[in-house]
Amino acid sequence: MENSSKKRIVLVTGATGGLGTAMCKKLLKEGFKVVGNYITPEKAEKWTKQMNAEGFHIDLFHGDVSTFEGAGKMIKEIESKVGAIDTLVNNAGITRDSRLVNMKPDDWYAVINTNLNSVFNCTKHVLDGMIERKFGRIINISSVNGQRGQFGQTNYSAAKAGMHGFTKSLAMEVAKYGVTVNTISPGYIGTDMVMAVPEKVLNQIVAQVPMGRLGGTHEVAHLVSFLASEETSFITGANYSINGGQHVY
Repeated sequence: MENSSKKRIVLVTGATGGLGTAMCKKLLKEGFKVVGNYITPEKAEKWTKQMNAEGFHIDLFHGDVSTFEGAGKMIKEIESKVGAIDTLVNNAGITRDSRLVNMKPDDWYAVINTNLNSVFNCTKHVLDGMIERKFGRIINISSVNGQRGQFGQTNYSAAKAGMHGFTKSLAMEVAKYGVTVNTISPGYIGTDMVMAVPEKVLNQIVAQVPMGRLGGTHEVAHLVSFLASEETSFITGANYSINGGQHVY
């Protein structure tokens, strides 16, 4: 990659999930210095062992990105131990699905805090540095269900739609400083979480996709590495759909 003086540092939140893992591997292969965020120590320990066994050495940092203080503490630690963050991939996310009439307030706030407020929490702590250095890439991982809505996901769809509203407005604010802000909206991807659903349900999902298959985590990761590159400096405020034709507009 173009940057002989040093490797660009990329922070991937929610690194130990299916998408996060694929992103970390791809970015590392592309020559970036990759650091990951985690919340569950047991999962992080298992993940690190597996990644090391495969030859991927990635430093993980603990932090609850759903809180402003948690995100700030983590980013301060990363910048003191590794260096300034050039690219932020806001990938952390959870689901707490139910119809709104049955939805508990805790399930609403947990999803909004983890999926949407985390975008503000992390971006706020890296943005000043990016502006000062006249370079930055902010990549927000949304969802097809933030574009079209989904039964039982008022919390999740609201958070994911909000991510792109954030993207569009911030893109305008920081364009003149060499900082780009973009969204990726995956459809149904073959993560462990998706593959764990009953076969009948999985078949119904695949039947809705014109390409007749689930997306690969590596395909989303490729799009992340593309947007993180030096050569995409004129792309900002965009939303990249990657859903096999399931939702087009």
